[in-house]
Amino acid sequence: MGKTTGDFLLERLGAWGIRRVFGYPGDGINGIMGAMGRAADRFDYVRVRHEEMAAFMAAGHAKFTGEVGVCLATSGPGAIHLLNGLYDAKMDHVPVVAIIGQQARSALGSDYQQEVDLHNLFKDVCAYVETVVSPAQMRHVIDRAVRIAKAERAVTCVIVPNDVQESPAVPSPPRAHGNVYSGVGHAEALPAPSDDELRRAAEILNAGSKVAILVGAGALGAGAEVIQVADVLQAGVAKALLGKAVLPDALPFVTGSIGLLGTKPSWRLMDECDTLLMVGTTFPYSEFLPADGQARAVQIDIEPRNVSMRYATEVNLIGDAAATLRRLLPLLKTKEDTTWRERIEVDVRKWWRALELKAMEPASPINPQRVFWELSPLLPDRAIVTGDSGSNTHWFARDMKIREDMMASVSGKLATMGSAVPYAIAAKMAHPDRPVLAIVGDGAMQMNGNAELVTIKQYWKRWSNPCLVVMVLVNHDLNQVTWEQRALAGDPKYPAAQDVEDFPYARYGEMLGFKGIRVDDPTRITEGWKEAFAADRPVVIEFLTDPDVPPLPPHITWSQARAYMTALAQGDPDRRGVIRQTLREVLAGWID
Repeated sequence: MGKTTGDFLLERLGAWGIRRVFGYPGDGINGIMGAMGRAADRFDYVRVRHEEMAAFMAAGHAKFTGEVGVCLATSGPGAIHLLNGLYDAKMDHVPVVAIIGQQARSALGSDYQQEVDLHNLFKDVCAYVETVVSPAQMRHVIDRAVRIAKAERAVTCVIVPNDVQESPAVPSPPRAHGNVYSGVGHAEALPAPSDDELRRAAEILNAGSKVAILVGAGALGAGAEVIQVADVLQAGVAKALLGKAVLPDALPFVTGSIGLLGTKPSWRLMDECDTLLMVGTTFPYSEFLPADGQARAVQIDIEPRNVSMRYATEVNLIGDAAATLRRLLPLLKTKEDTTWRERIEVDVRKWWRALELKAMEPASPINPQRVFWELSPLLPDRAIVTGDSGSNTHWFARDMKIREDMMASVSGKLATMGSAVPYAIAAKMAHPDRPVLAIVGDGAMQMNGNAELVTIKQYWKRWSNPCLVVMVLVNHDLNQVTWEQRALAGDPKYPAAQDVEDFPYARYGEMLGFKGIRVDDPTRITEGWKEAFAADRPVVIEFLTDPDVPPLPPHITWSQARAYMTALAQGDPDRRGVIRQTLREVLAGWID
């Protein structure tokens, strides 16, 4: 059998340095799957339980390696299933290439079985989408898809009809009109601000007496430079959710997360600053930034389209965060007045103390904050932590302390449920020697996490370090939405929609050959974490926590308070527990 176009597709991906593909088979990609079997010695094909998980894993691979993630799905329903994970990649600006099957060319336009208009379906999520209608086209379409994904940190899509997959390969098209030739090699733009722009930015930052810095995912890898700039400017540093791993939380001037999931020190930092430096962030909630016109602002970002869209900036420095900060640093003047920084550090110390008091407040049966508070000192060195979307994200953002050389991520701007377990699998595949922790609510675990435990079962014995812990926060409630209904809409909890069925997560893990741990006593939290991280196999650990512990925002508006009281007055079924735990939270927080 001669080389097929499916074989050449994989050969071309290999030429780009791609070695891992996350996917799910189907007859729309039979030609590619046959080629994958023939290339098994060159590719690590990871078979997921659902195509959406393949897209999540490709995004997770990109987040934790900086490389292009690749996912593979069949035509029709398989392609449709990819979309949520691809939007997650798009909105968090990570490079992913989706390879998708399609019906035979001769059937297109006939309303054929599983025929979907894939161009229209993918044109919003993708920066580049193309159908390979001829084997001679495969070379340049793959080259462009990979190059664009990496250069633009975007999602791209290659659609391959099944008859093209099985056609003879054309590695080099005939030299004729209409044929084109492309090559392998990344071509990333490296913009850099001018000396004049740097000078103007420095003038603004030097003039300020109360400087605040906000870092996001674009500042990952620039932690040392951020620290230097913060020290010179006597600034405090707040972290957007995707920037959690930029700086260790032990630094006294790091105020922690910002926004609805944020801390009081971050709120005060923004509320009282006169100068703002934003580095690699598109943090969406302007109400948690300084008031309009309050602060003079400078922004650093690799993309011009990202600047001055959340807060009005005077100077925009387009370039790599670390390189730009290194050039900016010699132009900055060391501030002699340390009053502002000292105030920030006092706020941070008081906040951590208040968080500890809140975490240790009794609950029924476990206060979720305590689970995260006791986790922080027990996290293994070089751990990779993946978070999901839900009330657990609050405790991940506020209570969990990240250390140097750790990595952490969540579904940021899309904030979709169901990302933590596939992210964790991708992280473990890329870094089999590192400990990995997935933090999941029981709602997300039932949505797709339970199924992907089977994927862990399939692959874990190949990992040099078997430490992959899936923590399930069990509160039998779609808790984040329940609290949003109360605090934003003024509606009481609607049990028919919000209650989550009980499920034996730890016992299910044991059925798969993992270690299962169930903790329903707050005095056993530390013991449970220690046991999980010391296990010789993957672990499912479930903590039974109280859904009535409120994930209070750092600053409560009158409209939120009124909505909350209205919800309780309308007969919220959990109102007694909610009132009790809210009072405990408020009283414990008075130290702050």
